[in-house]
Amino acid sequence: MADSTPHKQLPHLVFGGELTHLDGVEFRDLSKLDIVGIFPNYASAHAAWKAKAQASVDNAHMRYFVVHLHRMLDPSKP
Repeated sequence: MADSTPHKQLPHLVFGGELTHLDGVEFRDLSKLDIVGIFPNYASAHAAWKAKAQASVDNAHMRYFVVHLHRMLDPSKP
């Protein structure tokens, strides 16, 4: 029997870019950010983040991030 319970949406954004300094989070050029995409859950976002991070391992200044959009949309929920 199919599960008819609706799943809660937990969108996550994955993006990255080249940083100006290794010890900060200021991007060298905001117009060149790599917007990987919006994913329906943390597991799929993490998989996308990991793939992009591994693909850019030769550039020490390149960083990718996972943003929990669902927390920004409803900050009263953890």
